[in-house]
Amino acid sequence: MGEGFQFIDIILFAMIAAFLILRLRSVLGRHKDSGDPQQRNQTDAFSSDPKKQKDTSNGNVIALPDHGPVDGDADEEEAEKQPETPLSAGLAQIKSVSPDFDDTEFLVGARTAFEMIIQAFAEGDTDLLNSLLNNEVYNNFLQAIRSREADNHKLENTLVRIVSGEMIEAYMEDQIANVTIKIVSEQVNVTRDEDGEVVDGDADHISEVTDIWTYARDTKTDDPNWLLVATRSLD
Repeated sequence: MGEGFQFIDIILFAMIAAFLILRLRSVLGRHKDSGDPQQRNQTDAFSSDPKKQKDTSNGNVIALPDHGPVDGDADEEEAEKQPETPLSAGLAQIKSVSPDFDDTEFLVGARTAFEMIIQAFAEGDTDLLNSLLNNEVYNNFLQAIRSREADNHKLENTLVRIVSGEMIEAYMEDQIANVTIKIVSEQVNVTRDEDGEVVDGDADHISEVTDIWTYARDTKTDDPNWLLVATRSLD
């Protein structure tokens, strides 16, 4: 009996080994470009294009209904329908001659220049002002500084924060690009005499100031800097 069972075990092991060899040959012997229709269906089922996805159960193409453009396309079409404004038209003109012009970067630079200019004006830093203003605006600032110095007055300016800054106008004037921004800021402005007494302003009061400044740049030059060419205030 023992020898009979051993003989049966040997036959079973041989059958199992033969089965494993056939399975290995069926798997390893198949080329990755095999024309196996089941393999092709599994690959197509994961296509990135949903209209090309297939039902792996029978290999038939699943026809997906066309519901129109996706959200991104709809947004682009909606943007194209928006009426052109004078500001967008002016910015388009500027970008046509200065492709590197970027709205966001410009606003960041304009806000930084605003802080530097009002601080330089308060401190009477004419060298810095001369590098940031055109001749007309510089002369106006210089006249105010000289008048203040003649009266022995000192201006103390504290920029608490910039509340907002936005473009409100853009246009080309020959080869000169012009962009006007409106900046709303909170400031504390105090003018003191030679004895330190307050002659104008309130050191304990924060004022909201709205300034409208125009910056310009000659697009025909290699100088990328914008200069302040006009200022006005709503206050």
